Amino acid sequence: MTDTPSEQDASTTANALKAMAHPIRWKILCALGDRELTVRELIELVGTTQSNVSQHVEILRTKNIIASRRDGNKVFCRVKNKELQTLIDNMRGVLCPTNLQE
Repeated sequence: MTDTPSEQDASTTANALKAMAHPIRWKILCALGDRELTVRELIELVGTTQSNVSQHVEILRTKNIIASRRDGNKVFCRVKNKELQTLIDNMRGVLCPTNLQE
C-alpha cells in the first residue's frame, strides 16, 4: 500500500495516535487488551481517580478507539475492533517489550 492518504485520513489517523499517546490513555488501552472491563476495574488497574479515568475513556471513545456500553450503573469499555487491538499489541511489542504480558 503506497498510496498517500488524503488530508482527512491523515488528520484522523494523527488525532487517534495523539489520543493513544497520553500515558494514562495508553495504560487504559494496555489494561483492556482484548477484554471488556468496567470503569471501576480500569481505575484499579490504572491507579488513578474515577473522574480521571472517565475523562480519558471519553477521549478514547470520541476518537473511535474504544467502545463503551452501559449496563445499569456500570460502564463497560473495550477496544473498538480487532484491528486496533492488533495495532496496540504491535506498538507494545515494538516500543515497550518489557511490558508485554505472556
